[in-house]
Amino acid sequence: MKIIVAGVIERADRRLLIGQRMKNDTSPLKWEFPGGKIERGETPEEALARELFEEAGATLEKCVEIGRVRHKYPEKNDELEIRFFAVAIRETEVRAIEFEEVRWVLPRELSSYDFLAANAQLVAQLATGKIKPSELLAASD
Repeated sequence: MKIIVAGVIERADRRLLIGQRMKNDTSPLKWEFPGGKIERGETPEEALARELFEEAGATLEKCVEIGRVRHKYPEKNDELEIRFFAVAIRETEVRAIEFEEVRWVLPRELSSYDFLAANAQLVAQLATGKIKPSELLAASD
């Protein structure tokens, strides 16, 4: 089973960072939270820090796991486990390095984006306020 890490980054204005997959990627132009596969020898936190920097030029300062989802895409044979983290980053601006584009959106706006199926449960919890990343990060101090 592949383990994927994904970061939910919330700014002070409550907006969340989302990225749109490249048009030539698998699941083209779908929206997701930045992240990717854990490589051999990496901890989930190390993988998340690497992926955030590679995909958006963001430097991870702090993270706390907020949920896990197992998902199997019909077109693929392998099952994924996605570990979602609330993340604080150093930068105030990020770049779309490995995305078509990135956007900062309010939680209630998430449902208007075409997210990867594996993100559906988390998107619903964020949109309804059941999960508040900044509060979870603050509580972990």
